[in-house]
Amino acid sequence: MKSIIGTSLVAIAVLAFAACGNGNNNADAPAKTDSTEHTDHTGHNHAAEKPAEQTKTAGVQIKDDMLNAVYQQYAALTAALVESDAAKAKVAANAIEAGAKELKGAEAIAAAAAKITTAKDIDAQRIAYSDLSNNLITLVKKSGINSGELYVEFCPMAMNDKGGYWISNDKAIKNPYFGASMLTCGDVKETLQ
Repeated sequence: MKSIIGTSLVAIAVLAFAACGNGNNNADAPAKTDSTEHTDHTGHNHAAEKPAEQTKTAGVQIKDDMLNAVYQQYAALTAALVESDAAKAKVAANAIEAGAKELKGAEAIAAAAAKITTAKDIDAQRIAYSDLSNNLITLVKKSGINSGELYVEFCPMAMNDKGGYWISNDKAIKNPYFGASMLTCGDVKETLQ
């Protein structure tokens, strides 16, 4: 009996280790974007000097249930871009595209999500993400929020210094346009309640 339990525990440990993967996904490599060439940070709030705020908002519920479902996938897409993980970004964008096709007025979101799923690299995904974010912000504002808060955040250096917006359920900046290379570059511009 002890040998069966011991063997089972070893098998579970091996499976868990294998499931985590041992492939090199270059998560520590800085994202290569045209916008990373910008090095003058004068006047930009990178929030590095500020202590991290514990401001995660649990239980955000957008009034439109279908839009809420799209937002949940958008949060996964944002996290993938923060991690500079193009494969995870494609998976999340595929789910966004499917959900947005069922949502009235979300054609531009579906189109931007489709561009992310077919993008050749993380840079192209981030360009399409900007369009997706702008359109999602508009729809979320029109729909409203039943509970919780969402934050409209902005990085002035994104999109070759034209700036880029995104929605987050966390006040702490985690920049999807630059990932680890400039993780805290940006500001909260608006709180949606």
